[in-house]
Amino acid sequence: MEEKMWILHTDRGLSGRRRLCLAAVLCLLTGPARTGDACPPRCVCARDSGTVTCEDWWDSVVPELPEWTGTFVLRGGNVSTLQRGAFTGNGSESEITALSLSGNGIQSLEPYAFLGLTRLHSLDLSHNQLGFLSARCFHGLPQLRALYLNCSLQPPAVAQLARALSAESLRNLHRLELAGNRLRSIPPLRFDIYSLHSLVLTNNSIESVGREEVSGLERHRRTRLFLATNPFRCNCDLEPFYYWIKNSSQVQDAGRLVCSEPETKRGLPLEKLRREDVDCVTENLEAVSYVFLGIVLALIGVVFLMVLYLNREGIKRWLNNIREACRDQMEVYHYRYEQDSDPRLANVAV
Repeated sequence: MEEKMWILHTDRGLSGRRRLCLAAVLCLLTGPARTGDACPPRCVCARDSGTVTCEDWWDSVVPELPEWTGTFVLRGGNVSTLQRGAFTGNGSESEITALSLSGNGIQSLEPYAFLGLTRLHSLDLSHNQLGFLSARCFHGLPQLRALYLNCSLQPPAVAQLARALSAESLRNLHRLELAGNRLRSIPPLRFDIYSLHSLVLTNNSIESVGREEVSGLERHRRTRLFLATNPFRCNCDLEPFYYWIKNSSQVQDAGRLVCSEPETKRGLPLEKLRREDVDCVTENLEAVSYVFLGIVLALIGVVFLMVLYLNREGIKRWLNNIREACRDQMEVYHYRYEQDSDPRLANVAV
């Protein structure tokens, strides 16, 4: 009887262990997947294409992404600042190759904001309100091929742009888009450190391209420019740029460049301008000729006054002689008039 009871007790112990094991298995099966594979809330994930798309992301931080993410699209967010390593929360390198952050109200890019994205090829920061660009915000992007900053730069960020883009890690950058940023000139970029093939500067406020800017672009003939929808001022200052687009094919949309000023040339394509419209030499020669004519006339006047001054005595005698001669002549006329008017003097004369 005791032996039978012991066997029964042992069977109950084994049954309890089985229950514990079964409960553990059920927890593993029904519990959430590991964080590295989980799709962020309010996002759409397509593992086959490696794409994660998050719409209307109102959080102030970037969501934690699955490890397999190759393309990440974040739109309509409220991420005002991208801090250091914003896309690598665990400190490891990411597999992301395309990152689109368009229209998220981003205002500041802190140093090393894209740290860990060593495989990133395309970065889109268009349609934000960037007011601060750290000098090291684009560091750690050795494979970046395309950078889009359209309609994003506030005036402080425009001044910081050249410094932010001077990172040695951007040496493989092929395309840079800066459209719609109210730029007044071509940014002073270090073309010597880039492999830049396309520079898009359309829809800005560029009125002229100076001689130094033209010389810098001529030294990098592989760079293609896009400058349409800029208010060009078609005057003498445009001369270097005018001759450059006439003799070079670097400006891909040269046929779409039109004059904004002066009023008489508004809407006229730059390619249809005449040489004299932008010829600084002709305008300068005209100005010099008028100045020279004024100087000559002034010298003639001075010489004439000096002659009058040096011959003042002779001129005075000459004037006196003329006066005396005129007086004598007038007396003769007076005498003849009196003689003709008096009949008695007329009879005496006869």
